[in-house]
Amino acid sequence: MREPPAIGAVRLRHWRADDLASLLRHADDAAVSRGLGTRFPYPYTRTDGEAFLSGQVLDLSGPVFALEIDGEACGGIGVQQGSGERRHGATLGYWLGRRHWGQGIMTTVVDGFAPWVMEQLGLYRLAAQVMAGNPASARVLLKTGFIEEGLERQAVFKDGVLHDMRCFARLRAWPPGS
Repeated sequence: MREPPAIGAVRLRHWRADDLASLLRHADDAAVSRGLGTRFPYPYTRTDGEAFLSGQVLDLSGPVFALEIDGEACGGIGVQQGSGERRHGATLGYWLGRRHWGQGIMTTVVDGFAPWVMEQLGLYRLAAQVMAGNPASARVLLKTGFIEEGLERQAVFKDGVLHDMRCFARLRAWPPGS
């Protein structure tokens, strides 16, 4: 998949093998890992980074991009598209290194990326789930046109605790042109 256009000061690009050092610098942070699924562990080791960059964790050939700021990969965003009768929907995931928190960066990125990826993939539904203990990520979604649809209670087991998941979605008009 081609890369999306730059969004503000952030370039979205494919992950590269030479991103390992910056990936480790930003991903090996308990605060970053806390709001993400178990595919994003803490501590985030060199082995974890190598597995991710080689496509063993996520399929990097799809719409999965590094967030590059000042020449350094410091976060990621991507979607996993459904198949069969769910092919017009996808699930969004994203993260950003703590050094860049509180600056509106992820809000700007999601606001630009969501309509672009929906158009590119022919999506009419883009869903996202956020751990209930991650209000900052929920605010990003609400500010970018996602609607909160509900709560999945005790949906994720991480770090010895069951977590509730807040569910959000952004829709595109159906039928097209309506």
